[in-house]
Amino acid sequence: MQKDTQVFDLINRELDRQRHGIELIASENFTSLQVMQAMGTVPTNKYAEGYPGKRYYGGCEIVDEIENLAIDRLKKVFNCSWANVQPHSGASANAAVFLAVMKPGEKFLGLDLSMGGHLTHGSPANFSGKTYHALHYGVTADGIVDYEQLEAKARAEKPKMIICGASAYSRDWDYQRIRAVADEIGAVVFADIAHPAGLIAKGLLNDPFDHCHIVSSTTHKTLRGPRGGIIMLRHDFENPWGYKDPKGNPRTMSQLLDLAVFPGSQGGPLEHVIAAKAVAFGEILEEGFTAYGQQVIANAQAMAKSLVNRGYNLISGGTDNHLMLIDLRNKNITGKKAQETLDKAHITLNKNAVPFDDKSPFVTSGIRVGVPAITTRGMKESHMETVVAFIDKVLMNADDEQLISGVKQEVKSFMQQFPLYPELG
Repeated sequence: MQKDTQVFDLINRELDRQRHGIELIASENFTSLQVMQAMGTVPTNKYAEGYPGKRYYGGCEIVDEIENLAIDRLKKVFNCSWANVQPHSGASANAAVFLAVMKPGEKFLGLDLSMGGHLTHGSPANFSGKTYHALHYGVTADGIVDYEQLEAKARAEKPKMIICGASAYSRDWDYQRIRAVADEIGAVVFADIAHPAGLIAKGLLNDPFDHCHIVSSTTHKTLRGPRGGIIMLRHDFENPWGYKDPKGNPRTMSQLLDLAVFPGSQGGPLEHVIAAKAVAFGEILEEGFTAYGQQVIANAQAMAKSLVNRGYNLISGGTDNHLMLIDLRNKNITGKKAQETLDKAHITLNKNAVPFDDKSPFVTSGIRVGVPAITTRGMKESHMETVVAFIDKVLMNADDEQLISGVKQEVKSFMQQFPLYPELG
């Protein structure tokens, strides 16, 4: 069979792009080589609808062991009693949680997308906003979650579920306060920790499992695994809505969630990706991952300080986690222009709405910056000053093509000291 040089040439070009650029997209990271190796293996050939020991196909004995290993390792990572590793993505995991808990048209409360929330937390363009009755809370003028607004809406509207978690929020969460109002109105608390999961796993941020009924996450971002989703419970519980199985027995929450993933919202699991998840979870259990998480936070705070020193306006004034949201209005450049201009210099990040933004989501007034990927490359606090200097130089000279071309060469030279996948040649 002839090698598909067209596709593999493109893959090699993407490898070069990743090697030579500064990756600041907060939701991206670089997996280990063994995670990638596991993902490109023969379990991709195996159909395994169902769960270990309860498959709808024969020949699943070995993929059962793979999936059970991923589950066992994940339960150790987060000290939980039940986990589902089959969701294809974070959005798939969240869709399954909705399916398990909610009925169409029922109310839930989530952080508004324009205030740092996620599409699956009730955007009208998403299944969550189309199928269910989405209510929202926001942030204060200081950029902190408005817990008073959350509590007032919860008491007034009595939603069935409250979602905590975000895609562009740089502070830790008060899960205990959210659980208190949820208990008052009889709501389920669902934490989507897709962004800070790796930091939570090592005890570097508040633990949502102490107060939240259900927790979901992606497996990339700060967990540094393959792209995928997971759902977890620290303690299983009988569902409070009286949902029963065909024999009339009450279903537990784990049973409802398992059914919501398969057959509720997905077919066959991607066992090659689950194998890669198992490898990543094993890496997280190693002591070195704690040092990685600590370095992520240290780098984020060093970068935040450097940006503030250059007059950039950080939402909430700083960061507790791996990312920061920057309002560029005082710099007279839009988020769209900033993203496109930095791209030319091989510095990758994303435009992002800021709270109370006066520009459209396609333009935005801000950018979102994260440090997990450059921390994986080996950068320390001292390197954050250099990275911010590159960013500032480009943004303050956004129409000077010659200068930007020069920065691109500086970036390429700078990144040579942080090799990426040298084993790949």
